[in-house]
This record gives sequence, structure tokens and C-alpha cells, in this order.
Amino acid sequence: MPTRLAVFLLVLPGLALAQSQPPLSVIDWLNAPPPANLPGTVLLEPPVTRTGQQPQIEVTPLEALSPPLGLVSSGVTGLPVDLWQRSDAEQLAESLMNVPVRDHPAMQTLLYTLLLSETRPPQGAAEASERMLLARIDRLMQLGAVDPAQALVQLAGPTDTSERFARWFNATLLTGDEDRSCAALVAKPYLSPDYAARIFCTARRGDWTSAALTLEAAHVLDLIPQDTLNLLDRFLSPEIFEDLPPPVRPTRPDPLTFRLFEAIGEPMATAPLPRAYANADLRDLAGWKAQLEAAERLTRIGALTPNQLLGLYTQREPAASGGIWDRVTALQRFETALQAGSPEAVAKTLPIVWQAMQQARLEVPFAHLFADALAQLTLTDPKAAALAWRIRLLSPAYELAAREPVGTDSEAGFLAALAQGTPGNVLPPSPRAAAIAEGFSRVARLAPELELLLDDGHLGEAILEAMDRFARGAQGNHGDLAMALALFRRVGLEDTARRAALQLMLLDRS
Repeated sequence: MPTRLAVFLLVLPGLALAQSQPPLSVIDWLNAPPPANLPGTVLLEPPVTRTGQQPQIEVTPLEALSPPLGLVSSGVTGLPVDLWQRSDAEQLAESLMNVPVRDHPAMQTLLYTLLLSETRPPQGAAEASERMLLARIDRLMQLGAVDPAQALVQLAGPTDTSERFARWFNATLLTGDEDRSCAALVAKPYLSPDYAARIFCTARRGDWTSAALTLEAAHVLDLIPQDTLNLLDRFLSPEIFEDLPPPVRPTRPDPLTFRLFEAIGEPMATAPLPRAYANADLRDLAGWKAQLEAAERLTRIGALTPNQLLGLYTQREPAASGGIWDRVTALQRFETALQAGSPEAVAKTLPIVWQAMQQARLEVPFAHLFADALAQLTLTDPKAAALAWRIRLLSPAYELAAREPVGTDSEAGFLAALAQGTPGNVLPPSPRAAAIAEGFSRVARLAPELELLLDDGHLGEAILEAMDRFARGAQGNHGDLAMALALFRRVGLEDTARRAALQLMLLDRS
């Protein structure tokens, strides 16, 4: 103990000096573009006036408007920049974090659009603006969309507050981009009260001596939990622990603990961990199977594009069978048949790969990848042709597919009408279909509370409420289902309403 105390006394001036250093004038991440592989966003229709009257003009002092913030222009998403401005920030933050989208791809796409669209924060104090920003970042991380979360906080200014920096640091640890955040932390140690992060970053920057001295000081003053101290000891002095058993792995590690286990040669499996950790398996450090499992997990929630998943599926020939390898084999054989242009081969392989995609709940990404190619083939096998048509209805080209319906049963007729936005023109084949038709009716009415939200200008809040009602409607509450679809159409989200309804009819999520 006296030795460690002496070392700590020696390192104190160095720590004080680091605290007093002026901020760097240039940090390398400032000019870096955001990641290109963002979740796909739906192109929402811009608002269209329903009358020929001149619109009401609202005048707001320029100094009262915060600049819009987002990764996707409002001109692309079709959402107004004042989407959130009239709502309460705390209530919005809670809704953003809790709105359910797990089993509904159209709702996932809509949520990403809300989170990434360029919008202004709710009116109010700076705390309200910050609360809304952190909620957007936190929900992206919860969904597993770590790259967009990192890009959003970088755009906002990751070193402006310690709360932003903490989220930026965690995101970079999972994407393997921690050199950026570590450079900022070494330059401004006050950004994080976590001495473990400072030690890790000091070592990452190549200053192992300072990292070791700080670790000794942390031992003396009990600045870091013992489990983390043990990990850092192994990280900085691996040769001392070569013959000792590995440390006990925590069930809920934070990103730094996760990376420290990896650094000492004891990587943790990401499957039991929150979805964001799957991003670490997308790096070349992970094996192909781990990459595939991570990609499926992220694509299932819309946090990874279908093309990225396809690239991994077709990277090489599977060397085993069972589980994920059967899906890889089925997809590769189907793609080979498709590229050969053989209707017979496609008819043989399509049911097999579709069953594999259903098991993984990846039907919509599969449709996005192959619907156009399927449309170019004339399948003579009736079952394969009907299946190909339904797959096309799950793709962005659903309306084009609806012009060439396959099948004469009542459900096929309803699906074709729904894809064209007129499900009320045919007899609904089920109570769920009847609720969908009601939501698309020209005389569909909204609940008074929803009307009030729209009348008061709480557009974003109304959309979140409709998403919540859609989730309840998918579970059997047909009134909520009709109401949700009616609201989507009322505010111009016609494409969202049609896709959501088609997916509800075509996907088995029981």
C-alpha cells in the first residue's frame, strides 16, 4: 500500500496537468462524413393541401427556433422540421423509447424515419432539447442501429456535454471506431468521470506508462469497481496473468467491459447481450457464422440493410449444415436459379428459401432483394407463381404487383385491392381484413383525442400514438387497427399504411 500511495502522489501533478490543458483546436472526427450504411428510410409523401384556401401563417421569432438536427433531410422523408415542436419533450422521449415495432417492418421503417429525419426539438428550455436528442440516440442504440446513433451524436456535437460523450464513446466501442472518442477524451478528461475509460483511452493512444500510473492511483483510492480493476490489470499487464483462469464474465456488461474482455483474449458472445452489441460481430475480427447471426439479428429489426445481409449470405460456400447454414444454402441455390433464368429451378428452390426466411423472420428483406427479379420470370407452376406474387406484395413495388394478381380466391382479391389503396371495393375475407378496410374508408373517423393532437399541431406525437395503436391492433384489437391506419392516411403516410396492412395480412407473427 505505501508503494501505491507514493506512485499516486507522483502521478497527481500529471493528472492535474491533463485537466488544465486547453482543448484541441482540431479533432479528426469533425470533418468525417457520417456512415453511409444507414437503415433504409421510407420516402414519405410531402403534405398536400386539401383545399384551395391560403394556409395559415405562423410567425415565430428567429432567435426562438433551434436549428433542425437529423441525418436525413426533411425533403427526403417528407416530414416537417417542426414535427415535435408543440409537444412535451419528456412525454415524447418516453414514447420514442417505448413504441413497439419489433414484429412490424413498416413500423420499424417509420420509426427510423422519425428518429433520423431533420427536425427541430420541442419548444422550451435547452434541457427539453437535450432530452429529446438523447432519447433519439438511445432508441437507435436500443434498436441496434449503432452507426446512425454515432453519426447523430457526432452531428450534434459529441463533446458538448458529458451525456452526449458517454453515448458517443459507447457507440464507438461497438463499431470499432473508438480512436476518435479516445482522442477527444485524452484531450478533455473531464468529459467522462469514468477512470476506466480514461485508462483504456490513454493506453489506446499509446501512452501505456500514464495508463499504468493512473491505474495504480485508481487502486489506491478505490476509484473503479474491483471487477473492472482486475480487467484493466490484465489489459495492461497480460503477461502476469497468463497461467491464471479467465475472469468471471458479467451477464450485462457495458461496452467498455465488453471490449476489455475482447482485448484480453476472452471475447464474449453477443447473442445473449442487447442488440447493439451484435454490431461488434460485423467486424472482420469475428468469424463468418458470428457475422451471419449478427447480420440476421440486426436486419430483422431494420438496423441493417438487406444488401449487407445478402453480401454475407453469398460470401462463401457453407462448410456445415443445420441452422443458419441451411438458410445460407437455400438462399445461394435460389439466387443461382434466379440468375440462370430458369423458371423450373426457381419454382423448385423458392418454397425452400421462403420457408427458411420465414423461420428467421426475414421475409420483407428477402422481398426487397428479389421481388424485381421474380417479376421478370413467368412461373408456370401455380403454387410457385402464387408465392412469388405474395412476395412481390411485400416489396416496395407492391402496387405494380397488384395489377397482375395471381389467384381467384377472396384473399387474393382483397390483397390486390389493398395494395392499390381500395380494400373496401371487395369483400373482406376475415375480421382483420374488415378492420383494415375500415381504416381505408373515406369516412373513417379518428378518436377525439387523436383529432385533438392533430388540431393542436402535435403531429409527431399523433404518429407515435398511431404506431402504438397499430401494435395493439395487430394483437387483435380491430378498432385500434382501423384507427391507426386511418391516422396514417390522414397525415399523408399512405405508403406506410398500405405496407403495414399488407405485412399484417401476409406475415405470420403468431
